[in-house]
Amino acid sequence: MERGTFISKEVNIWLQESGDPSVNELTDRTYFCHYRHFSFFSGPVLSRDSFGERMAQKVLVTGGGGYIGSHCVVELIEAGYHPVVVDNFSNAVRGEGDVPESIRRIEKFLDTSIEFHELDLLDQPALEKLFKKHSFSAVMHFAGLKAVGESVERPLRYYRVNFTASMNLLEVMQAHKVHNLVFSSSATVYGDPQRLPIDEQHPVGGCTNPYGQSKYFIEEMIKDHCKAEKDWNAVLLRYFNPIGAHSSGLIGEDPQGIPNNLLPYVAQVAVGRRECLSVYGNDYDTLDGTGVRDYIHVVDLAKGHIAAMKKLKDGCGCKVYNLGTGTGYSVLQMVKAMEKASGKEIKYKIAPRREGDIASCYADPRLADKELGWKAEFDLERMCEDLWRWQSKNPKGFSDSTAS
Repeated sequence: MERGTFISKEVNIWLQESGDPSVNELTDRTYFCHYRHFSFFSGPVLSRDSFGERMAQKVLVTGGGGYIGSHCVVELIEAGYHPVVVDNFSNAVRGEGDVPESIRRIEKFLDTSIEFHELDLLDQPALEKLFKKHSFSAVMHFAGLKAVGESVERPLRYYRVNFTASMNLLEVMQAHKVHNLVFSSSATVYGDPQRLPIDEQHPVGGCTNPYGQSKYFIEEMIKDHCKAEKDWNAVLLRYFNPIGAHSSGLIGEDPQGIPNNLLPYVAQVAVGRRECLSVYGNDYDTLDGTGVRDYIHVVDLAKGHIAAMKKLKDGCGCKVYNLGTGTGYSVLQMVKAMEKASGKEIKYKIAPRREGDIASCYADPRLADKELGWKAEFDLERMCEDLWRWQSKNPKGFSDSTAS
């Protein structure tokens, strides 16, 4: 199947019925579209003035083979964008044809074709080559390391991979006049909360671990660059705790090695892949002594990125938004919720606190509602149901080919 540009059903109808004289302004290039919610179109490209803005925009997705990135690829396609994915397989499973298994499955269940390049953002010449090949309208930047505990043990690795790679990306974007960016940041930039719920005006920079510090440094770099370059637009999205999976059960979170986040570990215990969950600390100042977090469905999170893309078009400058539900749940509450969703007993034991962890963290997400028109839709039950569907269909993650 030819790779090409998506044209929505609405635009296709407009082409046929509008009587726009620009339909006769032909060139020798032909685009092909194949997507379940879109009409097929095979024909000449029209003039830019006629409907250039209606043609699908190319969006570079860094780290698009990973958990959040792959779900955002789905939403980009659903919204009519044309994603180009890069990943270095640091947290993605290699599938057939040296394409991430997550992307291969998306191609299958959306009946489409996605351009992928194996690329490390630390390789700036390779990044330059990619930007010379494509005319990107925007970049969604997910690529990076994300384990709090590992960042405490290996801080230099986190600063090099997260910060230096992001600087490379900004430099190449600037050189190729790509001035629109959505950045995958984190609520860890707030550090140990001074107040709850956390809004965007909460102080940042008092991070409790190098992972959060690296995200904070990247945010500051982007802000400074946007101040210096007035034609830049950037939306910094501070995630709380993404969980769940696509409703198909075909893509989800598949951490390589021992999971660093709570819910993937809980799901692996439920499916019998791991024997017991370690609950790190039961003496926090919370309702049951275990840590409290704001969990958000990964599909809700992905839809927040589409809302951010629309904000970029407004010439927004640099904006910051929380993506969360505004509700906090403890570790033991999450264990019970997953027991209900899976029908399985989840064994756990209490372990010492981990360095870098905090007691409670949950969002005030009202600004995203007000300015992006976005808010989370899925409740905890749905998050756990979708997570269990993914894990039960893929007990060994993406390496279990029977689910594809």
